[in-house]
Amino acid sequence: MLYQLHELNRAMMAPWVHLAEANSRIFSDPSSWASSLPGAERIAAGNELVHRLGKDYEKPPWGIHEVEVAGRKVPVLEQEELRKPFCRLVRFKRYSDDAATIAALKDDPVVLVVAPLSGHHATLLRDTVRTLLRDHKVYVTDWIDARMVPAEDGAFGLDDYVAYIEAFIRHIGAAHLNVISVCQPTVPVLAAVSLMAARGEPVPRSLVMMGGPIDARRSPTAVNSLATRNPLSWFENNVIHSVPQPYPGQGREVYPGFLQHAGFLAMNPSRHFMSHWDFYSDLVKGDLLDAEGHRRFYDEYNAVLDMPAEYYLDTIRTVFQEFLLPRGKWKVNGELVKPAAIKGTALMTIEGELDDISGLGQTQAAHDLCTGIPKTRQRHLTVEGAGHYGIFSGRRWRENVYPQVREFIARYAG
Repeated sequence: MLYQLHELNRAMMAPWVHLAEANSRIFSDPSSWASSLPGAERIAAGNELVHRLGKDYEKPPWGIHEVEVAGRKVPVLEQEELRKPFCRLVRFKRYSDDAATIAALKDDPVVLVVAPLSGHHATLLRDTVRTLLRDHKVYVTDWIDARMVPAEDGAFGLDDYVAYIEAFIRHIGAAHLNVISVCQPTVPVLAAVSLMAARGEPVPRSLVMMGGPIDARRSPTAVNSLATRNPLSWFENNVIHSVPQPYPGQGREVYPGFLQHAGFLAMNPSRHFMSHWDFYSDLVKGDLLDAEGHRRFYDEYNAVLDMPAEYYLDTIRTVFQEFLLPRGKWKVNGELVKPAAIKGTALMTIEGELDDISGLGQTQAAHDLCTGIPKTRQRHLTVEGAGHYGIFSGRRWRENVYPQVREFIARYAG
């Protein structure tokens, strides 16, 4: 019922949100007579703030059209390589008409970036992907909003997530593949590669795991405490709802994006309040550069998707309540996950010193589980002063983390 009430409220507010957008343009457009009225800049700023607080945020485009490779601008085309009901495997294909550049691009390592299915769209990793494209052929898992997946396509649980990763690795080809997993997918990625190794299948040349809950018992954060403080039934009864009309996924049980977004904001409400106040002040002062930065950030941050209920509840139970992976008791479709079976893959783990989502040591725990990988092929990096997002996006990622990731992949890419 909560989802239906949310949609009703959204529909009722829509005329006022659109009116606020129109007022903002009328009082800020230099060609409009209203912009010359006393206090016009404050009226325009207030209306734009109301509009942005109430508007719908659709999935942002990737917007990666070119990258610089060896001093040359190289066009980039987004291609859908493989499509499954809940995920698209996307490749960012680089092009050039220069023979030397083509030869250089051809020899670059292949990377699969496994994006989290945890509220935000995969485009949150835009900076990660754009940076990697300088020196790599890049594929990305682009997860689909569960409310847009028809109910007849069936359920999607954590076991299905693992199966998707296995399918994507096989499709690209494990022999020359390097996998980067960011946050939540570190767990299913490690499971997928472990299962493939145990079966004797080819496995990726390297794994780079960033800020993920491999062992959520270590340095528990507020996220971990919420999962351990409440039984699984609490999550089933309080955060799981049915998708209403008119969405294609009508009737599907999900963890709605609007509830996830409320949780994100509740983690640091004062910071978001001040950010919106600063945005209003920047508009009044005419500081359009900072105002545009605010728009870009919240266009991404406020764009959320619904997660399939089965997947969300599986993750809560398996990763955050029963800790089945580090305890050696996790079975995926009846197969025991044994990270010790991985032998020919190099392993790098990365954590942020100030990460308040995946605490210190949670990702590094992968080294204790992957005992079949020689220590000479293992590496851990703790990024000083970095929070959760800083290890894969922003200046620290580009200047401090990426050069070390690039060197690690190059060493084992073959």
